Amino acid sequence: MNKKGQSAKSIEAQYNILRVAIAILISLILAFVLIALVGGNPLDALKQFILEPISSRRNLGNVIELAIPLTFAGLAVCVMFQCNQFNMGVEGAFFFGGLTAGYFASNLSLPLPLHLLLAISCGAISGMLICVIPAVMKVKWNANEVVSSLMLNYVVLYLGNFILQYIMLDPTAGYPASGQFASSAKLPLLVSKTRIHAGLFLALILIVLIYIFVYKTKWGYSIRMVGKNENFARYSGIGVGGTILLSQLVGGALAGAGGATEVLGMYTRFSWVRLPGYGFDGIIIAILAGNNPIFVPLAAVFLSYLRIGADIMSRRTDIAPEFVSFVQSFIILLVGAKLFLEKYKHKKIVENSALLNKEEG
Repeated sequence: MNKKGQSAKSIEAQYNILRVAIAILISLILAFVLIALVGGNPLDALKQFILEPISSRRNLGNVIELAIPLTFAGLAVCVMFQCNQFNMGVEGAFFFGGLTAGYFASNLSLPLPLHLLLAISCGAISGMLICVIPAVMKVKWNANEVVSSLMLNYVVLYLGNFILQYIMLDPTAGYPASGQFASSAKLPLLVSKTRIHAGLFLALILIVLIYIFVYKTKWGYSIRMVGKNENFARYSGIGVGGTILLSQLVGGALAGAGGATEVLGMYTRFSWVRLPGYGFDGIIIAILAGNNPIFVPLAAVFLSYLRIGADIMSRRTDIAPEFVSFVQSFIILLVGAKLFLEKYKHKKIVENSALLNKEEG
């Protein structure tokens, strides 16, 4: 059989897929050992953990429902990380996007497509405004975006709680919540006996659009160049400050739209009084996806699968749901370790170079 040399990009993609697969396998083996050590039945526990999420329409629906907001969060973080900006404001943008969409969904009465479009668009705009604040502070005053964005999340949370309690609150609800959403602002359900909603289509469309934006446009090229080498990008004539702001605006819009989609697809009122956690999950997804938008839905479904499997396992066995935290943490440690399987990658590159030289000769 005739072997042909591969491109460096192809080898890199294969290496990343193999690294994630082996990280998952090692984590599951360690989980098996851990369950056995604490006195549980590892075979039964792992059966519940691995097989039950796909055992029924309801369980599979739960996996897809959770994967929708995770996809939005993962895409938002991917764009920001492509620019090498560690803005943690996705969490606050997700929360405030949901709050803004909830306000317009419960206080306006418009025709169906217009009402839904307005609520999601306003959610996206509010997300942009949240995430651009740490970016402006970084560009203007060289403020550390990690610290400023983490602090901003709590400002957003308490501001949102104030708005919910004093502006949006419906006294007849019996708990801190807005008024009922108008039916014209609700995302329609797609599959009976589940809560899979039309936000799934929006997420799939955005995956394609963000991939094109990042890899096929001059703005995406600028973002990637700034992320790889800020000084080189500056000397090449790329406006570094403007590019950083652009990446944060796009990421914030995705996060805000994600919060709006989650609220309008899964709830009848806005009632979040805590940060939902999707922004921090987006970091995990971006790492698993290698900051590539195309791999974000796979990473989102995988993380969702872990969460639903752990929940089912904890209800049917004596294994605590924190088990999934161990599995996902170990996977992230291995995937994030730059030297994990690095020798294998170098070996493949050397073999490929030799093969290409032989073909050329």
